[in-house]
Amino acid sequence: MESGLYVVATPIGNLGDISQRALAVLAAADLIAAEDTRHSARLLQHFSIDTPMQAYHDHSDQRALSKVLDCLAAGGVVALVSDAGTPLISDPGYRLVRQVQDLGHAVYPVPGACAAIAALSASGLPTDRFLFEGFLPAKAGARASRLQALAAESATLVFYEAPHRVAETLEAMITCLGGEREALLARELTKTFETLHRAPLVELSRFVAADSNQQRGEIVLAVAGRRGREEVVAPEVAQLLRRLAQELPAKRAAAVVADCTGLRKKLLYEFLVHSPVE
Repeated sequence: MESGLYVVATPIGNLGDISQRALAVLAAADLIAAEDTRHSARLLQHFSIDTPMQAYHDHSDQRALSKVLDCLAAGGVVALVSDAGTPLISDPGYRLVRQVQDLGHAVYPVPGACAAIAALSASGLPTDRFLFEGFLPAKAGARASRLQALAAESATLVFYEAPHRVAETLEAMITCLGGEREALLARELTKTFETLHRAPLVELSRFVAADSNQQRGEIVLAVAGRRGREEVVAPEVAQLLRRLAQELPAKRAAAVVADCTGLRKKLLYEFLVHSPVE
């Protein structure tokens, strides 16, 4: 093998998804730089690979980086792996890749499993254009601001989400994007309890709320982009709507704002139902 850093994709669940090339690289490498050596050790043990490992992640100290760079400087082969899937896709490592390249060493991709792409391929949503957003902010205010900024995006949106936040994230998506948007919950992809469920956001939120099992494991959310002249509730309209809802029934408040803005009454009413008055 040529000397260099090999960015190796590993399975996201089903070990049968690892490629023959990935196994060959991992077995032949002089060093494996792993996000979590304990996690990667199980994979290597399964395939009887005994290549030395070094922990490397975005918080690694200079010693870890130096060990990788020293190996490359000596003409060696280093394999970079994350806990699952394709490294650097919402995972640490780009700083290492960049520094390796800047020092004149080669970087080789060894493609394979990626949860975002796997979910998108089976989503039933448009795939001609998509925007990968990774994890949304954990705090509600920042999450809402980010979703509002994406409300007018026409490409399919792809997110990763922590299981304990998926229910509130779906509620935030209803508020910011509209409950009629189609979306896919892809959970535990390639694993025993894999779930693929596509529905409008309102229905998907109910599906998750009704089954606690859907709030466990690794989760990808894919959401259809804005289509045509689909209305989006702007922050100033939302503020007016909430203020009127303090004085009027929700349907009446929605009707008044619809008359003033030209937005659909159904959209505004749905927004109120899923966005309690503050």
